Amino acid sequence: MVQKQTDKKTGFFEGILFGLIPHVGCIAFILFSILGVTAAASIFKSLLLKSYFFYGLLGLSFLFATISAIFYLRKHKALSTEGVKQRWKYLSILYGTTISINLLLFFVIFPYAVNLSAPTIQVDNVDTLNIVVLSVDIPCSGHAPLITTELYDLQGITKVDYSIPTKFEVQFDSSKISKTDILSLEIFKEFKATEIDS
Repeated sequence: MVQKQTDKKTGFFEGILFGLIPHVGCIAFILFSILGVTAAASIFKSLLLKSYFFYGLLGLSFLFATISAIFYLRKHKALSTEGVKQRWKYLSILYGTTISINLLLFFVIFPYAVNLSAPTIQVDNVDTLNIVVLSVDIPCSGHAPLITTELYDLQGITKVDYSIPTKFEVQFDSSKISKTDILSLEIFKEFKATEIDS
């Protein structure tokens, strides 16, 4: 009974670890951006600019979980179909936690962090404010801070609201910047942006 409890705890904590692995760059970028550590944020920015890098890391997290499961099954002399059936609780905790952490980051933490870290920008004239709604081809919500940071670097952007999976509502001062200027932002060469109806 004690061994089974230990196995469940081990599977749970390994699942958390393997769920977090692919998002280390995104988490670090968000933290460094919020803290204003621009040098460190720029290091992680270069990784986030490679959209394929994310998919590789996501695959790597499940590969690590699988390697861990194989070692676990070998240690308990259960590396067989029958062993998998006997140890299904541990395996379901391991993979379930890995998947749950990914979903929690994708759908809750990253979207919340993006909108939480938005700067407050003073608006001079509300009559010149306009909104453009963009769909940006980002691989996951962990890349949203990268897009919002780049948008806020443009003079005339007053507010950016992100909503999953790929929607950015950009408020801008039309006396300072145009939709064309926004859509020609350098980052949109890597992550294509398309204007959509609000």
